[in-house]
Amino acid sequence: MPRRRIRRAARRSDGAVSVELIGVLPALLLALLIAAQVVAAGHALWSAALAARAGSRAAVVGGDAARAAKRALPVALRRHARVDESDGVSVQVRVPQLVPMLPGIDVGARTALPEPGDG
Repeated sequence: MPRRRIRRAARRSDGAVSVELIGVLPALLLALLIAAQVVAAGHALWSAALAARAGSRAAVVGGDAARAAKRALPVALRRHARVDESDGVSVQVRVPQLVPMLPGIDVGARTALPEPGDG
């Protein structure tokens, strides 16, 4: 007898689960999109730091710091990259946008060149 009641109750709730999933799905997709955008920003920041270090190393040995910094960046970040050599080497890159309507965000990193006689 209790099994029949359970089966009837399960049949009645089948549609409710579908409606709940449809209601929650946009929130899950939004959370996933926000997480992916944060990951993209972290990757851009990490890449800018690595590029600034590469540029700084090139400047120390007498090479072209801007060229070395840009070559150290992933291809997708090179187009909007800006390298400044005035006080050390700083690199700014644009974070890739997953949603075109969002404003563009730039992140950057800077490394200081060692003083002559250091190290």
